[in-house]
This record gives sequence, structure tokens and C-alpha cells, in this order.
Amino acid sequence: TVVEALLPLIRRDLKVPTKHSKAFLDTKVELVRAAAAASTLRYRNKRSLGILDGVPVAVKDEVDLKGYGRCLGSKRNLKSKEDATSWCVKQWEEEGAIVLGKLNMHELGLDTTNNNPNYGTPLNPHNEHYYTGGSSGGSAYAVAAGLIPIALGADGGGSIRIPSAYCGIYGLKTSHGRVSARPTPSLANTTGVVGPMASNMTDLEIAYRVMAVPDPDDPSSALFLPPHTPDAPSKKVIGIYQTWFDRADAPVRAACQLALDYMEAKLGYEIVDITIPMIHEGQTAHAMTILAEISSSFPDITGLTAANKVLLSVGSKTPATDFLQAQKVRNLLMMHLASLFRQHPGIVIVTPTTPNAGWHISGGKGDLKYGVSDGNMSVRNMEYVWLANFTGLPSLSLPVGYADPVQGEGKIPIGLMGMAEWGSDDALIEWGYDGESWLHNGLGGGRRKPD
Repeated sequence: TVVEALLPLIRRDLKVPTKHSKAFLDTKVELVRAAAAASTLRYRNKRSLGILDGVPVAVKDEVDLKGYGRCLGSKRNLKSKEDATSWCVKQWEEEGAIVLGKLNMHELGLDTTNNNPNYGTPLNPHNEHYYTGGSSGGSAYAVAAGLIPIALGADGGGSIRIPSAYCGIYGLKTSHGRVSARPTPSLANTTGVVGPMASNMTDLEIAYRVMAVPDPDDPSSALFLPPHTPDAPSKKVIGIYQTWFDRADAPVRAACQLALDYMEAKLGYEIVDITIPMIHEGQTAHAMTILAEISSSFPDITGLTAANKVLLSVGSKTPATDFLQAQKVRNLLMMHLASLFRQHPGIVIVTPTTPNAGWHISGGKGDLKYGVSDGNMSVRNMEYVWLANFTGLPSLSLPVGYADPVQGEGKIPIGLMGMAEWGSDDALIEWGYDGESWLHNGLGGGRRKPD
């Protein structure tokens, strides 16, 4: 019944598709119906596969899904030779989840708007004059619009957390190498990860615990322990680099500060001042690294959008000496962070998710038809997210408030972001629950959801 209610909303092959269908690239109706029928039969026979049995989910087009193509939001055929489902999605399916299909994304994941002239751009469910954020914008839309409780995203430069913040949902950028996407090849192996996006912290934790089962055939994932409930910390500590924090716009700072005040006054967190060196240089080094990595995967830019032809051409011109200098900056930042984690065990480094409240579609229909490239804005809204990608930390974005829009009706969500020590995804989720309690107990009894 749930699947039959959802299919007319998400299918883009219907004569009159709905606005929701832009969030999806493809839905194999017969596969979805078969999975739903099997789940229904298991329910009647009281033989559930697991906690996700019957739950509708969907996955960003970046990962492989058996029976589906893979184009990464482009017009290119990028399907792997092996028609197989990525490990992380397979774990959901083995718990009984019903995968509704592939979700829209920014072409090749190379910007943070989710503007996609190839397949259409899903608009922010809170206010249609704003982008969803990207590159996991289809995932964020599907969850924020109330179509599904859980979606898979991927994050090489904030691509889970930025759309989560813009759409008022929860998004976890996992520790580097923690979650296996095998056999899907990574576009940016040293910066990108996959992770869950969800409508609340309970759904996020469930999705993470299922998908993060170590993959014995993945040399990185196999090194991690299975997800577990961490011991309660002896002291709950939040670290704030105030100079960096204050770079956010005033409405964002105000909303984030209210949440921090609540955590300190009501939840027993100690807030300590920290510093992080080379913030500007580090962001530049991260951008250089991920662009060079993706450019090496796409030496042929034929058929890509104009914006991505420019970006990949720039990335392909990175001198080896500059690339190596960027890795020295990465090493310096990781050593500094290691020192902070030794000095303050269990510390969560907290910033706004983005310094701005949403990304307004300033060019209107022209931008949606032809695409958009705004390097200054891209750099601006990645002000905080890049650090976790560049150093491999787990990072979680959660909604903490709203800002007034510059156009249209519907307030724009604001996100707060935490970063924890390598491998401390489970502890970071506990911080996320504390953040969620601010919405229910501090922000007028809970967040408002779009229709």
C-alpha cells in the first residue's frame, strides 16, 4: 500500500510527472513492487528480515544498484561492468528495506547546489526559490518532502551535510573508509565517503548501524569494529574556534548559538575555546585535491555541462608540486586535530554547517535551464564542511533553526555541525541526539515540516 501510494509521486516516466519526480532519476517499478510484495508476505507470516523490513528508502545515483544504470547525474553511461548492488545498500536490503530507485544529484557531484540541467533540479521543499543543496540534493529532497524516512548520500566536500542543512534534515558524513560502497569506484578516494540522511536521529542511527557493518572484502572498512553503543563520556566537551565560527552570517550565528547555549545550560556540555591553523589554506588545499582526484577519473569531458567542463579542466592542470604541498597541509591539520583529541578526549568540534542560510536561485529559470557556476558562493558555503573531508573525521549536520527568505514563502532551515575523532561515529550520533533535543525542548516544541 505504501509503495503504490509513492510510485505515482516519484515516477518520471508518467505523462504528468509530479514535482517530486525531479528528485528521482529512475525507478524500476517491477523491482519495487516485487520487494514490497515480499515484505508484505513476510509481515503476514511474522518473519521479518530486520528493523528496516518494508521501509522505503532510495539511493544517490553515485552508487551501484543492481538492475539500474549509473550516470552520476550526467548524460554519460557510468555503470560498473559488474551489475551488483553496493555493499552499503545491500545491507539495507538484507534488513528488508525497499529501494525505490536512484536519486538526482549534481552532475558528477561537482558543486553544492544540485542544479542539474540534464534531468531537472528538485527545488527546496521549504521554499521553491532556493536550491536543495548538493550534491546529494535528490536525497535531501526525498527525505525533507516526507517521501521517505532514509536516503543514501555521498560526501566529498559537504555533499551530505550541505543539503541536509538546507533542507532541515539530519546527515552523517562517516569516518573515512568506515562504510563500504564496494564495488562502486570512488571518484575522490581520499576525500569522499557515503553516509545516511534521515528525517530524525533515530532513523539516522538505524540507517548508519545497518550500512556500517564492516565489509571483509574492503581493506578499509574491514579495519573497523561493528557499530556499537559507546560508553557514556566522563565529560561532555564542545570545542569552538570562535574566529572561524563568527564568519557565519548573523542569522546563522544566532540560531547556532542558541543551540549551543541550550547544550551548555541544560545538557551539561563544557564549551572550550580551540584554534585550528591554516583554515584558508586548508580549504584551498582540499579543493585542489578533490578537483584533481575527480579530474583524473574524467580525462574526457565530452558531453558534460559547461560548468563541469571548466572545473575539470582546472583540476587537470594542477601541478604535482602543488598537489604534494596540499597533502603537507592535510598532514599538518591532522596532527593538530590529533593533539586536540588527546587534550580533550571525546571533544566535538562544532561550527555552523554552512555560514549562509540556504542558496537562493538568483538566476531563476535561466539558471535552472542552463546550469550555474558561482565559485565565490561555492567556496563560501563550504567554509566549514571541507575539514572533515580533508582529514577524514566523522561529521554530523542537524537542524537548529530557520532564517527569513530573500524571496517567497517558507523559512529557510539552518544547520549545526559537529566533528568528532576518527572512528567515533557512534559517539557523534549521541551528540546528535542532544542536538535534536534542542528542537523538541528549546525551539518551540519541535521543527516544522513541509507538507
